[in-house]
Amino acid sequence: MTVRLTRVILYVHDVDKLSAFYREAFGFVSVEEIAGEWAVLRAGAVELALHRVGAAYRGMTPAGDSNAKLVFAIDAPVADKRQALLQRGVPMGETKSYGASGPLCDGRDPEGNVFQLVGAVAA
Repeated sequence: MTVRLTRVILYVHDVDKLSAFYREAFGFVSVEEIAGEWAVLRAGAVELALHRVGAAYRGMTPAGDSNAKLVFAIDAPVADKRQALLQRGVPMGETKSYGASGPLCDGRDPEGNVFQLVGAVAA
């Protein structure tokens, strides 16, 4: 049996806003959409799906605290992408590196979901 991760679903308050954010900030391509309810974005080998939260949670302020983190490997300098996102008003942490890992940096999307940029390790 082969198992592959093909899609990650985030439950969000504003599907259209987050879809626009991920398309504009990372160049993801929309492959499926139901306006205001559902969007699927091609994010490399895995799709990022945005699903509107259930009725019981609508109208609530997004918590922004989650135990999930979206990690995006990029082929550009992390510092450059971090700076471009900061200029767009995206909250970004400092660039860090741990041991043999390449540079990395955390940020938050408009609803507070954490994402991480990971750069290539220098040869």
